[in-house]
Amino acid sequence: MKALVYHGPGVKAWEDVDRPTLVADTDAVVQVDTTTICGTDLHILKGDVPAMVDGRVIGHEAVGTVVETGTAVKNVHLGDRVLVSCISACGTCRFCRESRFGQCVGGGGWILGNEIDGTQAEYVRVPFADTSTYPVPAGVSDEELLMLADILPTGYEVGVLNGQVRPGDVVAVVGAGPIGLSAITGARLFSPSLVIAIDLATSRLEAAKHFGADVVINNGEQDPIAAVRELTGGLGADVAIEAVGVPATFELAADLVRPVGHIANIGVHGKPVTLHLERLWARDVTITTGLVDTFSTPTLLRLLTSKQIDAQRFVTHRFGFDDFLHAYDVFANAGDTGALKVVLSRTG
Repeated sequence: MKALVYHGPGVKAWEDVDRPTLVADTDAVVQVDTTTICGTDLHILKGDVPAMVDGRVIGHEAVGTVVETGTAVKNVHLGDRVLVSCISACGTCRFCRESRFGQCVGGGGWILGNEIDGTQAEYVRVPFADTSTYPVPAGVSDEELLMLADILPTGYEVGVLNGQVRPGDVVAVVGAGPIGLSAITGARLFSPSLVIAIDLATSRLEAAKHFGADVVINNGEQDPIAAVRELTGGLGADVAIEAVGVPATFELAADLVRPVGHIANIGVHGKPVTLHLERLWARDVTITTGLVDTFSTPTLLRLLTSKQIDAQRFVTHRFGFDDFLHAYDVFANAGDTGALKVVLSRTG
């Protein structure tokens, strides 16, 4: 089969690899019908994720068709169409029992496209199939559902819920890429008084307006700290969400938050960040980090099927599998291409 294979920082190839087989009796093999590229995959290609090794298949998001199941798989059957979650859950360890699936110590967590071969391939082995996949609901397209594999749960859980967004809050989102837009989408569910999006790319700020941002700030053209303070009577944002994963954006989020506010870090960081405790220690600020657990996926599925969230608008570009390398170029140069999420499908 063909797959997108990591060969060290900056090097990838769409090449022939062995088709996956069952390793454990709780596994399933899924034919990948639709997949996508994540900002985390770009961090992987920069060398920011130590678990990645030469020869591993990238990717952790997919919608597909079950073609093989282990003997212990009870709820997933041959021919079922499923959403493959970015997080695998053993379902029995302490963290899984607490719905903290991202911290699974029973062999799950974020393993697809990280510790084992991932989803940017024609087929993928999915561990713990019963607890790591979701049936495709009627009336929902593959593209919409694919947004629930990672970005929507990540923005909602790690940004909005960790940041404790409440009705009437001012929410500042640093970074208007797909994860930042997911955080805006999730924040709007809690009736904030103001959502502010901050980015350097005009195209992404325009997208942020469509996703519900009340104010957009190009921090290459104006001082976002001064702008947010002017909008909040000098206080700052109740919740500042970092959605990029570089030192400058985390430090900006820390400077945007008001006393007794929340800083929710979503971004994947590959370099050390300076934490200015000399400025923050007396301000009663709460800082949270997190790997998505995907405990919110069933809730988001209900919101998706009831049309209370619009996941389709994330998709800006579509490709066939043989165009994987071009799709990466388009996604990596989003400031020029306007890409939010690129979708790759078996049928092209």
